[in-house]
Amino acid sequence: MDTATVLPQDHDKQLDDASCYRALAAKDTRFDGVFFTGVTTTGVYCRPVCTVKTPRPSSCRFFSSAAAAEAAGFRPCLRCRPELAPYALQQNLAHAVWQRIAGGALNDGDVERLAADVGLSSRQLRRVLLQHFGVTPVELAQTQRLLFAKKLLQETQMPMAEVAFAAGFGSVRRFNALFALRYGIAPGTIRRAAPGPTTTPDALTLRLAYRPPFQWEHMLRYLAGRATAGAESVEADGGGAYLRGIRLEQASGWLRVTHMPSRHQLLLEVAPSLSTVLMPLLDRVRKLFDLDANPALIESHLMQDPLIASRISAMPGLRVPGAFDAFELAVRAVLGQQVSVAGATTLSGRLVQRFGTAMPTPFVKVTHLFPLPEALAAADVNAIAAIGLPQTRAQTILNLAQFAVAGGLRMPPGLPLEDAVARLRTVRGIGDWTAHYIALRALRFPDAFPAGDLGLQKAAAENNGRLTDKQLAARAAAWSPWRGYAALALWMG
Repeated sequence: MDTATVLPQDHDKQLDDASCYRALAAKDTRFDGVFFTGVTTTGVYCRPVCTVKTPRPSSCRFFSSAAAAEAAGFRPCLRCRPELAPYALQQNLAHAVWQRIAGGALNDGDVERLAADVGLSSRQLRRVLLQHFGVTPVELAQTQRLLFAKKLLQETQMPMAEVAFAAGFGSVRRFNALFALRYGIAPGTIRRAAPGPTTTPDALTLRLAYRPPFQWEHMLRYLAGRATAGAESVEADGGGAYLRGIRLEQASGWLRVTHMPSRHQLLLEVAPSLSTVLMPLLDRVRKLFDLDANPALIESHLMQDPLIASRISAMPGLRVPGAFDAFELAVRAVLGQQVSVAGATTLSGRLVQRFGTAMPTPFVKVTHLFPLPEALAAADVNAIAAIGLPQTRAQTILNLAQFAVAGGLRMPPGLPLEDAVARLRTVRGIGDWTAHYIALRALRFPDAFPAGDLGLQKAAAENNGRLTDKQLAARAAAWSPWRGYAALALWMG
């Protein structure tokens, strides 16, 4: 069969058959998750980094997603495991919808509700996904569920029924039938004999891949300085670990994240009580650690500016730390207004002790869940101020909580950065700096840039002076669409 490329229409024009094959032959990590290779002689599809012998060009077909490869009749490789691949992070509507589906948005099978949630009709939604990925919403969801179930089978010892339901299947029978139909084998045949490594008793362990390099130490340092006492913690020993309590849908529990640099993966340990929400949980952890970033692409652009280049050269693989929960990060941003990082961290810990929910965990420093927006929305402003806030800032926390309860932090996919910032600024007490900070870390806009930040203004001046907001914005224009990564390089440098 002739080589054929099936890639999204808005992808790099140079990523044609020849480019894909060169990346495949070189095992180039930059393209991991950007495309998948279907091998016609074996019927298997692989990641570009697969360690098997490179097939001949005439045996290869290239696809922009695992779903497109499976729709063409290929089954996933058991060696490179396509379900581990980072996402091809692109800022468009199709990829935003894809990520929602990967997080379990179609596990209930309600395409109409997903379409309404993203501001489209079901017909438009189908057309968008067909145009970009060559598959329908249902086909995309089926592939994500099957790959996720395969991941659970190979990385955990969860009972088969729990695997099926965690992956979004309505019944074990339906799961077994679709798995056998699509992959040609029974689910139990790929189950590993032993669970993955763990340091926490009874934990479920899962692995999350990224494109190297990854500045794990810098990530932990950033998170450690902002860790909310009681709700989260960072361990420095043994390579470092991030821990926190979480509430997701109707489940609550804890998680612990460590680094496996030799495998280019993070190891995630979670409480068994979270087994029913693993799909959305993993999606949030990926965003928290910015695992879908493509450092080579971002850095090649930013390195054109000597100011940023000098900092990135010292920290290759720098990521923008995200947030597990958008409301929690937004509250933290408000607490950080006009105070130091340490001061905001202290205030955040007091807020958790006063309004959070106590929860037992295996970790001494993780004892509470962050307050729900409903709890703060119903609180008295004086009670919020009692943690050490000015009355005006306590009122902003209250306003923000009410905004979140009303759905204000649920931004529709494809919303422009300017519109998201404008929407956040409708909350009285949230200005441009706070809105951009929330957009950058919580809402994952890579071009968000708080030009009013004093630290950025000083770092960009290069002469012990300080740029104005307008001067910094003008300087940062050349860093777009990755201004958020430039901001982090300046903050961390």
